[in-house]
Amino acid sequence: MATYNLIIRDADLIDGTGTPARRADLAVSGDRIAEIGRIAPSLGHRVIEASGLTLSPGFVDIHSHSDYHLLLQPTADSAVRQGVTLEIGGNCGYAAAPIWGPWLEERTAMYRNLYGLDHAWQGVADYFTRLEATGISENFGLLIGHNTLRGSAMGGANRPPSSQELEAMIEGARRGMADGALGLSTGLVYAPACFSRPEELAMIAAAVREAGGILTCHMRSEGDGLIEAIEEIIGVAENAEIPLQISHLKTSGERNWPKLHEALRRIEEARARGLDVSCDRYPYTASNTGLQAVLPDWALEGGQRERSERLGNPAARAQITQELTTHYPVDYWSRLMISEVTREENRRYEGLRVAEAAKLAEQVPVDFILDLLLAEQMQVDAIFFTMCVENLEAILAQPYAMIGSDSGCRGHEGPLSHGRPHPRTFGTFPRVLGHFVRERRLLDLPTAIRKMTWDPCRKLGILDRGHLQPGCVADLVLFDSATVSDRATYEAPLQYPTGIHHVFVNGVPVVEGGEHTGARPGRIVRRT
Repeated sequence: MATYNLIIRDADLIDGTGTPARRADLAVSGDRIAEIGRIAPSLGHRVIEASGLTLSPGFVDIHSHSDYHLLLQPTADSAVRQGVTLEIGGNCGYAAAPIWGPWLEERTAMYRNLYGLDHAWQGVADYFTRLEATGISENFGLLIGHNTLRGSAMGGANRPPSSQELEAMIEGARRGMADGALGLSTGLVYAPACFSRPEELAMIAAAVREAGGILTCHMRSEGDGLIEAIEEIIGVAENAEIPLQISHLKTSGERNWPKLHEALRRIEEARARGLDVSCDRYPYTASNTGLQAVLPDWALEGGQRERSERLGNPAARAQITQELTTHYPVDYWSRLMISEVTREENRRYEGLRVAEAAKLAEQVPVDFILDLLLAEQMQVDAIFFTMCVENLEAILAQPYAMIGSDSGCRGHEGPLSHGRPHPRTFGTFPRVLGHFVRERRLLDLPTAIRKMTWDPCRKLGILDRGHLQPGCVADLVLFDSATVSDRATYEAPLQYPTGIHHVFVNGVPVVEGGEHTGARPGRIVRRT
């Protein structure tokens, strides 16, 4: 008679495929689900009585930025305590690997200065080796970053690549896929990818498609140019014949809120033509990115030093000031919050709207922003309150929409415990379950779980995770659907959620009774 490491008894089991919950037991042997049904408790070395609790696959964060964070916070507290068992990094075009040349030098200096981190890798295989040697509490998969490829091959140049530079990017993508990456990501709104054209991206994406990967994209615009940006990236994906994931689909800026219907129509038309296109979204109406995103593209050309020097050049600064003053209305600066800086003397601005911080500094907002970016060498994070809840709910309700945090893991202690990060860092998945399922009833629970588990795994080609059936990896979360809730706010973001009782990663308990066990059983999830 078989005996099991673990039996979870009498749970409301939701398998991740969207089918209704059923009362069942689940047995784990080693790192795999061994049996689902009615199982005698005597067969388990450990038995958890789960009556009244919901058992589902561990949540998959298809859009995260934990590439470097996991080396600094290997316990991934903010992620696993939400029920996340797998994060996908390398998003928005910025990946830890492959990296070489100008960007390797820049990133090495930046992470050494900020955190004392040794950047002793270039390729994806070496980066994975470094993560495995560190030991991590969650599983991790990587997308190759288009921005990182371009920065490595040609720095921050605002021009088309030479044939040699393009081939270097394509070869870097091929090697990364051979080493186990899951696809390619681009951030066309960010430097240096903002200087690229669709033909460049399509050629790199085609090489990734040959290896079975997908393309994810932070589009060139999520505001005034939203429709054009959707058409651009759909065109790239169709030309490359590659599955497409639109990152954190949104309508930014009140004048752009009415564009959602047209944006969804363009996506649905592409799906009807046969393109495998889907999207993800975080369940909040504010975004979070570097404050330098407000600068015009031309001001972001070159490396970190060149961009900083440009802010200190009187003529360039005057031109930037004029463009910012013309483009952004005065009240816009009341909708931006300074979330994180690196210098102690500027921490007083964290948590303040730009207009408030500028008043404290006795400056007008544009001058304040430019001075702060210069003092911080461009390392300033900000939260942008530019979206509406009606569009958020419409996006979450789409059958092809998944859930992604768009954040990097953190904790209450260590080098990543400072600042005012976006509350999505600590609350994304419980917020969906508590607010949008239980309170708003926007989604039913099996559908919400599917969007967090099987949908992203199926999109990425990870077929032994994300759903509950014998033989699948035992990534599991046990939670109370009646009480699960996010607690993180914009004012006090470093708060863990409630209602997440147990989390298992590869069959090992990482969260018990809502508390981290300290275990680090996470693995690299490679494309095979």
